[in-house]
Amino acid sequence: MNEHAMAALAAIFMVGMACQWIAWRLRLPAILFLLLSGVAAGPLMGLLHPDRLFGSLLFPFISLAVAVILFEGSMTLKFQEIPGLERVIRNLITFGVAVTWGITALAARYLLHFSWEIAFLFGALMVVTGPTVILPMLRTVRPKENVAHTLRWEGILIDPIGATLAILVYEFIVSGGTSGGFTSGAFLFMKIIAIGVLLGAAGGILFGIILRRHWLPGYLRNVAALAMVCGIFAVSDILEAESGLLSVTVMGICLANMKGIELDGILDFKESLSILLISMLFIILAARMNFDAFMDLGWPALGVFGAIQFLARPLSVQCAALGSTLTMAERHLLAWIAPRGIVAAAISALFAIKLEAIGYPEASRLVPLTFMVIIGTVLLQSATAGPIAKWLKVAEPEPSGFLIIGANPVARAIAEALQENGFRVILTDQSWDHVTAAKLAGLSAYWGNPVSEHAERHIDLTGIGHLMAVSPNVELNALAAHYYRLEFEANHIYAIGNHPPEDGKAEEKTAFRYGGLPLFHEALTYPDLLQQVEQGAEVRTTGLTEAFSYPDYLARHGDRRLPLFAIDDSGNIHVFTPEPPFSPEPGWKILSLSLDRPLSGTAAGQLR
Repeated sequence: MNEHAMAALAAIFMVGMACQWIAWRLRLPAILFLLLSGVAAGPLMGLLHPDRLFGSLLFPFISLAVAVILFEGSMTLKFQEIPGLERVIRNLITFGVAVTWGITALAARYLLHFSWEIAFLFGALMVVTGPTVILPMLRTVRPKENVAHTLRWEGILIDPIGATLAILVYEFIVSGGTSGGFTSGAFLFMKIIAIGVLLGAAGGILFGIILRRHWLPGYLRNVAALAMVCGIFAVSDILEAESGLLSVTVMGICLANMKGIELDGILDFKESLSILLISMLFIILAARMNFDAFMDLGWPALGVFGAIQFLARPLSVQCAALGSTLTMAERHLLAWIAPRGIVAAAISALFAIKLEAIGYPEASRLVPLTFMVIIGTVLLQSATAGPIAKWLKVAEPEPSGFLIIGANPVARAIAEALQENGFRVILTDQSWDHVTAAKLAGLSAYWGNPVSEHAERHIDLTGIGHLMAVSPNVELNALAAHYYRLEFEANHIYAIGNHPPEDGKAEEKTAFRYGGLPLFHEALTYPDLLQQVEQGAEVRTTGLTEAFSYPDYLARHGDRRLPLFAIDDSGNIHVFTPEPPFSPEPGWKILSLSLDRPLSGTAAGQLR
């Protein structure tokens, strides 16, 4: 029996990670593959029986897993970011939530004949979208920046807000259903809120002080945060049942908004842990599903789905976008994309078990209905959002922007020329002075290590299709080219002065195997370009015509111009390499570095 349990747990781990990997490679939401795996292992093949496997530990495991996921999500909610958001985002997480909540609750009440309590709980569950589902979809759909930024920030902000709303509705149901009379139930409801808020705030402030005063060594910070979350959750639930989820959400919000503490390491750890828990939860919850429960919902369930997809979401977006600069086409695409994710699935399963135990038999229908909406929104929107975005003409063209490793004078000169010609550019550098200079020049810049999880989380690659490594650190250039090799096509990754060392062991040279294509010329190095830029060299744009062809251009300028980019008559950009796979034609533009004097040394000879 123990061997069977151990094999089942190992299989859940392995299948979950395999689903995450497949989703990453295909750039699709992992939820699709996790749900399919759970359904296949549970109802279809009968290989996984979560209730038998976990026994009495199933409920505590789901509770703690949801607590950790909510804590990780709430740590992304920073108050200082809210006032600076566009009006439409603020409206979506306030008025939009209210509209979705009300319409969904009414649909569940009148189409499925839910009680008002369960109907409003289901409505609260359905306001949550979540970045774990939206972000992979955005990579595939590639909408314009207005839409992408709105969906991204809505998903991040609405995750803890919607989850907290669902928790509060659930707490009200529990408080009203455990005693006679509205007054007693309202008192217990307020008691739950008070314990959740006070204990969560106290835990967040206490742990923040511990971090600020460095009372924990670095290697214990992540584990201590996990222990603190579990401890706060357990103590809160002991003081008053069902207050733990609210406590950990408040704790995460408090930590996120405390000044003088570094949370990136903890957030990275919690994000990794959340991926593991999300993978396990979706497989386990899907394996518990009963196909008969889906059939019992009947056709009215499709009416509820239709109300959510075609009425609640469009109406909430249109209300939220009033007075904004969003075009009607952008509003239509926003109104179409709102997939549901893990928080809705996990909390619905959690609440269904509890509510059935206190006399709400219809709560058993929450889980199949929630999973139907999750599967329906993810499948429908994943399959159609791309074509709809193109039809509405709000999809980005093939990504043509540049992620530039380095914000030094050379990188800034190149970036300014690209931006002036209409291409999106993001510079990254670990030098604060370089990043500051880039921002003062009107360029978008990220300060930090470009090959870190923090960079992956904070650099928005929407519209970015090229990587250009222009830092003086050859090893960083090679590492960046290797790190982003699955984000960009191989022929769109370039590095300056990036070539294997002339001497050394073969093992040392393999570090440069994925170093990218030589930028501009393999003999050209960063010091060569830096010297020219410091001496006043500028990036200039020259148009080609029938009377002034590219050979004429080379003959006129000779070694006084270094061709960098070519922009064809369709607006596509091409990067010059030692052997460029293109030949500039009339109607194209050439971006080149105007040299005050010819390049010296080997580069000069080979560029001629």
